[in-house]
Amino acid sequence: MKILAAINDPVSVRKPITRLDHFFVSLLRDERDLPFVYLTLKITGTLIPLAILLYIPSLPLWLWWLAAIIYQYLNNVVFKGPYGLMMHCTSHRPFFKSEYGLLNHYLPWIIGPFFGQTPETYYTHHVGMHHPENNMPDDESSTMSYQRDSIKGFAHYLGTFLFMGIYHLCNYFVRKNRKRLLYRSIRGEVLFIAMCVLLCFVNGPATFVVFILPFITFRVIAMTGNWAQHAFIDPQDPSNAYKNSVTCINTKYNVKCWNDGYHISHHIHPTMHWTEHPAFFQDTLDEYAANNAIVFDGIHFLHVFIYLIRDRYDLLAKHFVNIGNRFQTDEEIIAFLRSRTQKIDVTPYLAAMPA
Repeated sequence: MKILAAINDPVSVRKPITRLDHFFVSLLRDERDLPFVYLTLKITGTLIPLAILLYIPSLPLWLWWLAAIIYQYLNNVVFKGPYGLMMHCTSHRPFFKSEYGLLNHYLPWIIGPFFGQTPETYYTHHVGMHHPENNMPDDESSTMSYQRDSIKGFAHYLGTFLFMGIYHLCNYFVRKNRKRLLYRSIRGEVLFIAMCVLLCFVNGPATFVVFILPFITFRVIAMTGNWAQHAFIDPQDPSNAYKNSVTCINTKYNVKCWNDGYHISHHIHPTMHWTEHPAFFQDTLDEYAANNAIVFDGIHFLHVFIYLIRDRYDLLAKHFVNIGNRFQTDEEIIAFLRSRTQKIDVTPYLAAMPA
C-alpha cells in the first residue's frame, strides 16, 4: 500500500507568449485549452497528409507500407490518448467561443474519423448517456452486471458493445425520448460507415489502415478504459461516484492525457477543467476517506485492467493509496478490492425503473 504524498500531476499550462498564442486564445472559451490547439495542429499536419499519401495509387509498395506503419504509430501510440482525452474535455466544455462555434465541429467531424470516432457519437454516448446514468443499469456501458476481474466477462462486455453498441445507444435515446441525441448518433454512425464503404472502392487497403483499423482500435480501448474506471463498485451504494469509480494519481498518463486519471472527481463535477482535478482531490480527501474511495498511485487504467484480468490483486494493493489509514495490511486491501469487483444483481434496479 502507499501513503499519500505529494501530487505531481499537472495543475497549470504555460501562459500565452507569442502573437500566435494570443490569437488562438482570442478564439477560446478558456485560455487553459491552448495546448489543445497545438495538439490539433500537430495531428492535422501529420496524420492527414499521411492518409492522403496512402490513397495515391502510383505510390511504390515499400513507401506505402512505410507510410502505413508511421500512420499507425502516430495514430495509436503518439496521438490516440491525447486526442481522445482532448475530445473528452471539449465534449464537456466547448472548445471555442460561441461566435466561433463552427470551429467546435472540427474535432468530431474532421479529425475524429481518422481516430475511428464516428462523428458526434462519442458526445452522445459519453455526455448524453453515460454521465446521466452514472454506470447504473440504464447506462448501456454499465459494468455492474459483470464479474469485473474476469476476462470472460470483459469479452462479453466488449463484444456486446462492438456489435450492438450503437443499437443499444439509439434504443436508450428512444426510451428517454431524446430525439436530438438519437438523430446525432444515427447520423454520425451512418455517415462514417458510408464514407468507409465508398472509400473502399477507391482504395480498400488505404481505407482499412486510415479509418477501419483505428475504428476497431478506438472502440476496444474505450471500453477497456470504461471497464477499469468502473471496475470497483460498492454493491450497497452503486450510484455514488466515490464508490463506483477509480482515481489514478502521479502517473505519466495524467501528464499526457489531461489528468484523465481523476475519474471520481470527473463524475462528481463533469465540467471541471482538467487542471483543477488535483487540487479538488487534495481539498476533498475527507470525502474520499469517508466513502472508502479507491485511489491508485503510480499506475493508470490500463495497469488496473491488466492486473484485474490477471488476478494480480497484490499489485493493485501495492499501488493502493491508504487514505485515512483505513487498512493495516495489504491482505485487508486485497479483500476489500475483491469485494468491489463482484457481479451485482441489477434486477432490483431494473424493476424500479419507470416503464
